[in-house]
Amino acid sequence: MTCVLILIVQNCSALYFHIGEKEKKCFIEELPENTMVTGKYKAQLWDKRSSQFLDSTPGMGMHVEIKDPKSKVLLSKSYGSEGSFTFTSNIPGEHQICIHSNSTKWSLFAGGKLRIHLDIQVGENANDYTQIAAKDKLTELQLRVRQLIDQVQQIQKEQNYQRYREERFRQTSEHTNARVLWWSVAQTAVLVIAGIWQMRHLKGFFEAKKLV
Repeated sequence: MTCVLILIVQNCSALYFHIGEKEKKCFIEELPENTMVTGKYKAQLWDKRSSQFLDSTPGMGMHVEIKDPKSKVLLSKSYGSEGSFTFTSNIPGEHQICIHSNSTKWSLFAGGKLRIHLDIQVGENANDYTQIAAKDKLTELQLRVRQLIDQVQQIQKEQNYQRYREERFRQTSEHTNARVLWWSVAQTAVLVIAGIWQMRHLKGFFEAKKLV
């Protein structure tokens, strides 16, 4: 069973959800071109004896799959009960992030119940600026400037993506209008042809009956 949810959050989104043994949950993230996305997740098993979710889930396996708007697989990898993944969008549009368990033994102990905590960071929010500052030996002012530059670049990417969406919407509207126009022309032509045929048929009928 696959469930698809749409994330309408531009920069980041944190949530949790429940899945069953064979259930897959997918999330749609609209991304501009060349945008980095980082996701972190944590799986918790339901313990029927204590009636609570367990923070420690040894042996648990989760599988993450990322697809771009053209259904090309950008990432397909198995992780443990807790992990993180990173990918960069090559083309703008709706990217699908799917996650499911690749283990079947846990359902016997969890009663078929698993809670997944998922945190997705998009754009400059996906950068670890503490690590960047340590690697490039940046001062606090230099690091702040770097953050502002990344934010400006992300805003430009978002604006380009909005223009891309508007262009696609305009093309779709023009294509739809053209189809409606040709459909109207076809209907008019059919009505005219049917009217001419009826007139000729009636004329022949009246002539045959010598009414005219």
